[in-house]
Amino acid sequence: MDAAHTNSSTSDLTTTPVASASTTPIAPPSTPPSTAQPTDPSAARSAASPGASTPSTAPASSGAAQTPPPRRRVTLAALAVAGMLAIGGVGYGIGKAVSAPETAQASVAAAPAPRVGDTTWSAVAGKVSPSVVAIAVKGNQGGDQGSGVIWDSRGDIVTNNHVVSMAGAHPQIEVRVGAQDTYSASVVGVDPATDLAVIRLDAPPKTLVPIDHGDSAALHVGQPVMALGNPLGLSGTVTTGIVSALNRPVTTSQVPDPSNSPLMSDDSSDESAGGPPVVTDAIQTNAAINPGNSGGALVDSAGRLVGVNSAIASLGRSASTSSQSGNIGIGFAIPVHEVENIAGQLIEHGRATPGYLGIAATDATVRAGSAAVSGAGVASVAANSPAAGVGLVKGDVVTAVDGVPVDSATSLVGRIRAANPTQRITVTVHHGDQVRDVAVTLQPRPEK
Repeated sequence: MDAAHTNSSTSDLTTTPVASASTTPIAPPSTPPSTAQPTDPSAARSAASPGASTPSTAPASSGAAQTPPPRRRVTLAALAVAGMLAIGGVGYGIGKAVSAPETAQASVAAAPAPRVGDTTWSAVAGKVSPSVVAIAVKGNQGGDQGSGVIWDSRGDIVTNNHVVSMAGAHPQIEVRVGAQDTYSASVVGVDPATDLAVIRLDAPPKTLVPIDHGDSAALHVGQPVMALGNPLGLSGTVTTGIVSALNRPVTTSQVPDPSNSPLMSDDSSDESAGGPPVVTDAIQTNAAINPGNSGGALVDSAGRLVGVNSAIASLGRSASTSSQSGNIGIGFAIPVHEVENIAGQLIEHGRATPGYLGIAATDATVRAGSAAVSGAGVASVAANSPAAGVGLVKGDVVTAVDGVPVDSATSLVGRIRAANPTQRITVTVHHGDQVRDVAVTLQPRPEK
């Protein structure tokens, strides 16, 4: 699935970062990003429930074809709520009580806490909730609301870049910890290419509960998970679901139509078209995620962080429907191994340097018997780059990284950006009729 701001041929799906409700790190309603579908907070509230560059070049290889059949796309919506709700309680009702039938003769015992297998989700929520915070941001370009996770006892909090950046430079940040306590915070560092940021409480209390970390590499499809955050300003909200897919390449910036074979570069310093697109090798989940969940936690059944919620798919605008931006059961989270890499760099250096392979790629296919195998076609190779050092050339097609399939240029870029800047990876490369596994050590992105 290629997730970006393009319409599906049948059902117009959009992907939006989870902050204001659009499909680029969510922006305040006053300045909606061109790639985002604005969220209607009033409509979303009524449904809420407390429980719930360069022209493309075709590779020269005779075995590669650079025009794969078009894929269904979704547009991603950022999940930060534009600052309309106070970070505390909300002043509107959510649902109403329903009287029991008059024929009822006896009281009904309370239902047991929900379980999935051996998991009692009320216990998971009790463990993790103290480590998830609500964030309100104000600045000269408006305001946003989102979520965050307590990273350490020093007061470092990990959230999404779009939560803290859309209000402009030097925003005023308030963080609610627990039900009542609010603290001021400052930005430590941001990484727009991965949509991650670290903020720090100016005067952190000694009672902070850092979140436990899990292993996103050990996740499997169908595994139960819980999302925690601040959707629509409703802090302390938890929802449950499963892992719907892994290694889902999604982007929350507008990209050209795939039929134009857009080039995707693993050089995230590219500032064309307003900066590099956010490309994530994401965890997909059906746990309900809504605007305001951006930066919140996705945890496993042991209450360990496996991802940071960042985007949702939403119904895009078509001739017969208006844009919608609430939960439709397709949400995305940044895997915790990528979060650990980027957050660690932001805390130590104030900036992050992603892994760098040194290629520009485009969607491609290569023949394997009677099948057309999709992958990432190498359109160009930077001089003195890791890719050049191991012999990758224009026309090669990459179909896997470390044994995990790569089905598009976006998929390859997401995989590289998620890696440590000096990580050794193995890429499966098709060169004409030859297939080989090539070990390559990434390097930090060169400074420009």
